[in-house]
Amino acid sequence: MKLSIRPVLLLCLALSGATAVAEPQNSPAANPFAGHDRYRLALIAMDAPCAGHGGDEKAKAKIQEYLNKETLVIVQRWNGDAQGSQKGVTFSIEPRVEKIKFIGGAARFWAGALAGDSYGVIKVRFVEKPGDKVPAEPEFYQRAAAMSGAWTFGAQDDDMLHRIIVLAIHYLEAS
Repeated sequence: MKLSIRPVLLLCLALSGATAVAEPQNSPAANPFAGHDRYRLALIAMDAPCAGHGGDEKAKAKIQEYLNKETLVIVQRWNGDAQGSQKGVTFSIEPRVEKIKFIGGAARFWAGALAGDSYGVIKVRFVEKPGDKVPAEPEFYQRAAAMSGAWTFGAQDDDMLHRIIVLAIHYLEAS
């Protein structure tokens, strides 16, 4: 008797409760990001109920650290390329944490997978000033599964914060 492995794999996936999470589909920017006089990166904003929550504030600070480390290089390069331009237009990059649930290392150590998934949604508003024209406002989502967070003692949760910025940088460089 010959047993096909495909039905066995499908059954295992069905029993494991595996689900697919759709990534937001971001439209390309209406205008190219190049050709402005000055480029500015704003600090990450975050409103209630996330603002003021200890774990979420720590996650926001870590996201800001990744953003500064990896995006400021691009902004500085663009500002160098734009030196001497007299169009009078500033391009502002305004990130905002829309939703976040971050499970820290201590919670992962003590509660493991029972602490739940970590996830984050960041919306980045690109604004041309003056005039407040918005050529793009993409949204980026990342998740760290509870079990992977537990097995890595929170390393997957931490990495999720970096991955969300990597998605934003790919969008920034492609526009």
